[in-house]
Amino acid sequence: MEIKLPENIPARAREELLKLLRGNRNFVNSTPTAKNMCLETLRKYAFHQEPYAVVLSCSDSRVVPEIIFDCGIGELFVVRVAGITAGDNVIESIEYGVKKLKVPLLILLGHDDCGVMKYAKDHYPVMTEDFKSIMSCVYPVLDKNEDITCHNFFAMQHTLWVEDVLMQKSKIIRNAVNNSELYIAKCHFDHSTGLVELI
Repeated sequence: MEIKLPENIPARAREELLKLLRGNRNFVNSTPTAKNMCLETLRKYAFHQEPYAVVLSCSDSRVVPEIIFDCGIGELFVVRVAGITAGDNVIESIEYGVKKLKVPLLILLGHDDCGVMKYAKDHYPVMTEDFKSIMSCVYPVLDKNEDITCHNFFAMQHTLWVEDVLMQKSKIIRNAVNNSELYIAKCHFDHSTGLVELI
């Protein structure tokens, strides 16, 4: 299966994104190749880390970046939060990967059947007593297009929105992107096929 990427991706980010998407094909085909999943690997990275990508992923138990990208210990700097919502602590976690670990690639990984999208759609525009910080990160997408009916489409639109939020709120991320030191890949994980596709 051929993997097509946009032309404007910096070389280092392109290499790492291809590696992850090829790993996802391994996952889909049930032919994983990751070998660095043991104590020996952990000991190698006992006092340092050098991941090649940050992945902002949902906390959903079905969305495990290391597994769906066929990776092991030390490869990904994963930030997991319900609905890939970009609160301040989440943004700062991503900034750490960008500034301190010098990763060239940021994956924003939305997915099918996201409970946060369902909850938001069911309760919009009321700010519920529970999950206020999460809803405050999701409702702006519905403010722009409240007639969204498909939860999976909503999740994709939210992933695009998260990129805008990161670029607006984070000088570190914005400067890295503008200087071609970081590429942001907006992705969506399809539960029925196991594929991760670029939006």
